[in-house]
Amino acid sequence: MSASLRNRWPRVAASRHDERMDAVAALNEIAFLLEYDLAPRFKVQAFRRAASAIAGVPDAELRDRLADGRLARTKGIGDRTLQVVTQALEGELPDYLAKLRDARQAPPESELAGLLRGDLHTHTEWSDGTVPIAAMADAADMLGREYIAITDHSPHLTVANGLSVERLQKQLADIDEWNRTSQHDVTLLTGIEVDILEDGTLDQTREMFGRLDVVTASVHSKLRADRAVMTARMLAAVHDPATNVLGHCTGRLVQGSRGTRPQSEFDAEKVFAACAAEGVAVEINSRPERQDPPDELIAMALDAGCLFSIDSDAHAPGHLAFVALGAARAEAAGVPADRVVTTWPLPRLREWLAARG
Repeated sequence: MSASLRNRWPRVAASRHDERMDAVAALNEIAFLLEYDLAPRFKVQAFRRAASAIAGVPDAELRDRLADGRLARTKGIGDRTLQVVTQALEGELPDYLAKLRDARQAPPESELAGLLRGDLHTHTEWSDGTVPIAAMADAADMLGREYIAITDHSPHLTVANGLSVERLQKQLADIDEWNRTSQHDVTLLTGIEVDILEDGTLDQTREMFGRLDVVTASVHSKLRADRAVMTARMLAAVHDPATNVLGHCTGRLVQGSRGTRPQSEFDAEKVFAACAAEGVAVEINSRPERQDPPDELIAMALDAGCLFSIDSDAHAPGHLAFVALGAARAEAAGVPADRVVTTWPLPRLREWLAARG
């Protein structure tokens, strides 16, 4: 698969005057671009609701509904989305989509971004993501991913609607069904972003860990604990045989609607040495508000001999494109592609994952 395919963006037309414009694709592209820009959720959802409202309706029927006013009265269609659909039905590139395309800042270019095959940290509406599993899979396939792991939150993180054992079991059944029936090229891996509790234990049962492909372990609470406590907490998680990836290790926020948050204090040399010894990958979290780890800690993990996982931490389809940001940072830090597990083909990745269990 070529680099250009693996990092392509959704496009529904090349000019304002194509003979045909797909209204649903236009609405979904707008949602994708807004998600990438971290627009408010309500704004994004307006376009995704509109796309769902007209999905499967033939253009001829849409034109009839537009002409007699039924389309404007359709639940999920508002003034802005009606304008998008109208212009699409006229064979034009909708003005709002053209504006977003013109304003879009392309992800930074890097050779490493073109080598990425997958993503081991994504969320769906099962926890605090915005869309169903299938919508994330559709976007991953469109972007040319070979695999993504669905890693919704664990039960302790109630604010993010973390999954109980029972809900996680149901999700695994849904993922299995999707993999068996989908016509897409992308493979969905089962997983979890498991909370590292205050005593260093992982917030899910051993039986469930045994059923998952990927476990990304992250600290989400008590981030200001003192250095010794945080170090012990993280070391316990890294040494746990269930852990495959150490997620956003400092917990910092550097920008965005949630404000900023300083990085947590821990003995990075000890933690990264443990990751290298255990074969646990250090996540390079690509979200623009996280950029975690900081550059100096990426360098430290590289010197320690760690593997890395460049992940999107996507909570919506448009967020999947964030991996280009993480790849640019990793390349600037001199991380070799072969040390990034998300550049590996799926059979090699599965061997590495199985070795930890």
